[in-house]
Amino acid sequence: CFQGSTRKNLKNVLRHKTNTYVKLTMLDSKGKEMSKCKTAVCGGQPNPTYKETFLFQVALFQLSEVSLVLSVFCRRSSMRPRERLGWVSLGLNSTGEEQQSHWTEMKEAEGQQVCHWHTLTDT
Repeated sequence: CFQGSTRKNLKNVLRHKTNTYVKLTMLDSKGKEMSKCKTAVCGGQPNPTYKETFLFQVALFQLSEVSLVLSVFCRRSSMRPRERLGWVSLGLNSTGEEQQSHWTEMKEAEGQQVCHWHTLTDT
């Protein structure tokens, strides 16, 4: 379970009624993409919530060798390219100690949901 925020960019962007979504990417130890998925688009909400569940096929012995990167994107219109507002990484290449701790808790939770808030890293 992931809940994230970026104080600087997200609040400013969401004031302008943009559409946001989260892209999840599972990477191996060399940074190669193993699988990816994305949430549905949340339109113009000041505090979007993405209540979706995603399953990634990863062998138990591989959990210490992968990273899960979550990137928040916005698209203001179909004519403009998407813009990455921020990101966070859990697992092997965690963006910080809090993210590594969350990953460790999830590995030890034996299928139970473990939720934490994370501050997104600016792009």
